Amino acid sequence: MSFTFVQELPTPREIREEYPLPVPFQKLKKERDQEIARILRGESDRFLVIVGPCSADNESAVCEYVERLARVNEKVKEKLFLIPRVYTNKPRTTGDGYKGIASQPDPEGKTDFRAGLIAMRKMQIHAIEVSGMTAADEMLYPDNWGYVEDILSYVAIGARSVEDQQHRLITSGFDVASGMKNPTSGDFHVMLNSIYAAQHPHEFTYRGYEVRTDGNPLAHCVLRGAVSKRGNNTPNYHYEDIERLIRLYDEKELLNPAVVIDTNHSNSGKQYLQQIRICKEVLHNRQESAAIRKIVKGLMIESYLEEGCQKIGEGIYGKSITDPCLGWDDTERLLLEIADEV
Repeated sequence: MSFTFVQELPTPREIREEYPLPVPFQKLKKERDQEIARILRGESDRFLVIVGPCSADNESAVCEYVERLARVNEKVKEKLFLIPRVYTNKPRTTGDGYKGIASQPDPEGKTDFRAGLIAMRKMQIHAIEVSGMTAADEMLYPDNWGYVEDILSYVAIGARSVEDQQHRLITSGFDVASGMKNPTSGDFHVMLNSIYAAQHPHEFTYRGYEVRTDGNPLAHCVLRGAVSKRGNNTPNYHYEDIERLIRLYDEKELLNPAVVIDTNHSNSGKQYLQQIRICKEVLHNRQESAAIRKIVKGLMIESYLEEGCQKIGEGIYGKSITDPCLGWDDTERLLLEIADEV
C-alpha cells in the first residue's frame, strides 16, 4: 500500500466529551437553528447574511471579528440574521496551499489532524462564547461532521464537493441548513440534483457503520458563479439567472425553494470590493420581483478585520491568507445598508 498511517485520530465522541459545548449554548444553537429553518421555509422575513473570513486561520483574530459582528448584530437583528463564517477547511483546486485549521493549526507549521480537530472545535466554541452566535462552516471532509454537529448552525457544500455522492448522502443526514453550491462549471442541474439527493432519505456506510438518513428539507442552492472552458469567470446572480433557477426549482418539485448568493468567488472574480455592488444588485432585484424576493433568502460575504489578502508568513493580524476579503469598516457599513434595504 502507498498509504502511511501517521496517527490514529480521536473519535468525534471523544473530542466532544473533552471539549463540550456549554449547556447555555446548546439552547442558543437550537433556537438559532429553528430561526434559520423558519427563514428558509418562508415563515420569517428576516434575511440571512453569512459573513466572515475566507478561511478561519487564527483563533484570536477570528474571535475578535465575530465579537465585532455581534455588536453590529444588535443593530440589525430585527431585519437580518447574521451567521459568522468560521470556515476551518479550505478546498484547494490543485491540492496545494493552506487547507485550513482542521488539518494545519499553524499555517506555517506541519499538518497535524489531531491538533487541528481540537483547534477547530476550540475556536468554534470560543467564537460562540464571545458573540452569542453559532457559525457556518464548509463540510469539505464528510467524516468531520461528528466533530462539529453540535456547534454549527449552517453547513456549506462546496463547488468541488457538490457532485460527490458521499457529500450528497451525508448532507441528507444533517439536521441544519445546508447550502449546496453550484459546481465550478455553473451547471444548475447538477446543483439541483444534489439538493434532490440531500432532501431524500438514504442508506449507506459512514465511519464504519451502516446508517440510514431521513433527508434534509433545508438543503438549498448557493450561487457562486462559474468558470468557463477558457477559464473566465461567469457570474450567476443576475435577475435572469434567478428567474431561470425559479423555473428549474418548480420542475424538480423540491422542498423549501431557496437560494443564497455568494458575492465573492466567480461572481466577483475574487475582486473583493465588487461584493458591495453585487449585494446591492441582489437587493434591488428582490425589490423588482416578488418571485425573486421570495426565493433569495440571503447573501454570503467574505470579510475580515483587514481588507485584501496576504501570503502566509507576512504576519498581518486579521488579514486573509487565502482569498481576498472586505475589510471591517466596509463590512460594517454594508451590513447596515443591507438591513435598511431588505
